[in-house]
Amino acid sequence: MKRILSIAIILVLLACKNERTEKQVVKEVQEEEEVVKAERNLKPDGTPYSDKELDGMSHDESMMVLYEAPKDTIQTIGILLYDGFFTMDAMGPLSVLNSMYPTEKRLIGRKRGTITSSDKVKIEVDYGIDDIEQLDMLVIPGGFVETYQATKDEELLAWIRKIDKKSKYTVSVCTGAWILGAAGVLDGKEATTHWYRAEENLAKYGATFVKKRYTNDGKYWTSAGVSAGIDMSLALVDQILGRNYAEFIALNLEYDPQPPFESGHPDKADRVVSVMMEKMFDEGLKPYKDKE
Repeated sequence: MKRILSIAIILVLLACKNERTEKQVVKEVQEEEEVVKAERNLKPDGTPYSDKELDGMSHDESMMVLYEAPKDTIQTIGILLYDGFFTMDAMGPLSVLNSMYPTEKRLIGRKRGTITSSDKVKIEVDYGIDDIEQLDMLVIPGGFVETYQATKDEELLAWIRKIDKKSKYTVSVCTGAWILGAAGVLDGKEATTHWYRAEENLAKYGATFVKKRYTNDGKYWTSAGVSAGIDMSLALVDQILGRNYAEFIALNLEYDPQPPFESGHPDKADRVVSVMMEKMFDEGLKPYKDKE
């Protein structure tokens, strides 16, 4: 009994230590952000603008203060849509990337016509994969069963490989990483994806799972599940057009997440909820895996 009690105490202490470590990391990130913020948008003499000076500026003057030379030129962004894609996987990034001017954004289907998302939202797309030969950025959203089926679609995978050869950024949201993986472009790369059997699902494509909200390995950017695509898209804008422009977009969207409870990841959700959801996913894919 004493031994069991001792083990329990050790586990509690370890848990507390891990919690403190996580909180410390969050604090360090916040402190670093404050330093970066304090060093940005200063006057030529290195001092910050006063509220009076900012209020007195014309629009053009304020734009000159905030302007940052782009680090890259992105002329075309294509978001692949297919029946069953998760709506926010595509529309979240689109709401962010749509503010990148004068970049052309294209919604691309397997073929032209109507695409129906997992939420039964119908979207008319003007481009099929046969119409698109090159993109500066390709974004692939995730879904569930239809995403798994897309990993077996050799014609689609061949198109992704073709676009990837010339793209500046190849991007996935959620289980869209399954499709990138099946296309072979994540082999040897670090990546993330939806939490469901994430390490297993990426390992079979030669990718190393990184448990982060989003990550990049060279030109390959991947995000965790659904809403993480917004975070990743803001990070992309930050890298390409600079922090000021990215902050403009975040502020315009009022992107300031404050969920009523913490359960958006298995590490935070009640164990009953996470286990049952994993079982639901397993059951949903079983008929399709059994056919292989």
